[in-house]
Amino acid sequence: MAKKGMLEREKKRQNLVYKYNSRRQALKNSIKYSSSFSETSLLKKELEKLPLNSMKIRLRNRCFVTGKPRGFYRNFGLSRNMLRYMGHECLIPGLMKASW
Repeated sequence: MAKKGMLEREKKRQNLVYKYNSRRQALKNSIKYSSSFSETSLLKKELEKLPLNSMKIRLRNRCFVTGKPRGFYRNFGLSRNMLRYMGHECLIPGLMKASW
């Protein structure tokens, strides 16, 4: 199980990304289509003023059962350990153990 502080930090990041997403996209589009260098530099300074944790790249995929960040399978939303456990217990429909 992941530490509670890490999970809370991740929730905080998700909220910040959701809150500043439209403003960040608008600034990026303005920078992309700006004509002068001075206008571009002013827009970039505005973009830098936004919180760092409001960037989507800062989010981390985590297992929804254990909260582990490593060994994450996107299709299931689980870490590798929980995927194996739940697969053996037949808790994931359509998942079968491979044998050849």
